[in-house]
Amino acid sequence: MALTSYRRLVWRHLPIMIVGILAGYIVGCNKPAVRQTLSFKHIFSRTPQQTVIDVDINKYEPNGVKPVKAALVALVRNSDLFGLRSTIRQIEDRFNARHNYPYIFVNDVEFTEEFKRGVRDLTQAHVHFGILDEESWKVPEWINRERYEHVKSTAQYPHGEMDSYRKMCRFQSGYLHRHPLLADLDFYWRIEPDVEYYCDMNYDPFVFMQQNGLKYGWNIAMPEFMATIPTLWNTTMQFVTEHPELLASDSLWPWLLDEHGNYNGCHFWSNFEIVDLSFYRSAAYQTFFDYLDCAGGFFYERWGDAPVHSIAAALFLNASQVHYFDDIGYFHPSVLTCPQDARTKGTCVCDSNKSFVQDGMCTVRFLEVKQSIVNPNATKLARL
Repeated sequence: MALTSYRRLVWRHLPIMIVGILAGYIVGCNKPAVRQTLSFKHIFSRTPQQTVIDVDINKYEPNGVKPVKAALVALVRNSDLFGLRSTIRQIEDRFNARHNYPYIFVNDVEFTEEFKRGVRDLTQAHVHFGILDEESWKVPEWINRERYEHVKSTAQYPHGEMDSYRKMCRFQSGYLHRHPLLADLDFYWRIEPDVEYYCDMNYDPFVFMQQNGLKYGWNIAMPEFMATIPTLWNTTMQFVTEHPELLASDSLWPWLLDEHGNYNGCHFWSNFEIVDLSFYRSAAYQTFFDYLDCAGGFFYERWGDAPVHSIAAALFLNASQVHYFDDIGYFHPSVLTCPQDARTKGTCVCDSNKSFVQDGMCTVRFLEVKQSIVNPNATKLARL
């Protein structure tokens, strides 16, 4: 979208943003210095097997130097051991037993020896355990505690009363990629307990992303529960007015808007994401996170890391750098995504008849917008 289009959108929302500022959603804070450490589906979700991947298979030994500096990463609790073991078992069977990428697990308390043993029993890959520092896991000092306690006591949405959930969202948004255990990584694949992976992966998604210049990979897109983010979009619009130079030239901004030009709440579910960490480490992303953090919405509302990551990807990345992994069958409690025809063929075992997200508004909108930006001539032909 051209810069003039951004300005028109900003002008339209300017009165709302001013009200947000007066209401106290944009507040001052003192933060530490930033640490820089032919159908739509066929065109934009090509099977990764089409990409030539030339790597030495010996590098995938547990002690081998992998073709990409990458790891599977999760923020988990000791009580998540059983659910995490289930996830690891599936990832090992479907992918990592052949690739041996390391696992990194972080927690706000020390991991128990039982937890460490229970995880290591399932993999030959290296496993690393870390703890969070105080700065990354706290209610910041600029949050008005009286106001925050009132919000928690009156919230009418899931996890609305929880400190820990808000701390988790803030940590996943701005601090996970800065944890020392991730310092040497170029990519990460976020995993979670109690999820399911349905498809054998006969390629390396890290290599696929690196070779194709991809920065962000996802496989479920849904509208956000808007009661949790009532001022996130207005805060974002205010950020855009102050930092237009950070916006990508061929961004996915239109994906975030409905036919009337209003925010539609679409976001990628970040419980599955494969990311080039240079994106999260960039000045654009970190400046955006700091701005949101100062606004207080992680606590005064319940801003999630998924909409934060998604808005950032739509603002700061070019459309060609965001990839839809529609070939990875995946279940996160209550939502299934399953490749087409998986009931009868291929290496996936899932019921594609129960998978609705591929045809959902946010997925279809993504494919339309990406095609219009990356391959506008195909879009014109489709309209004939």
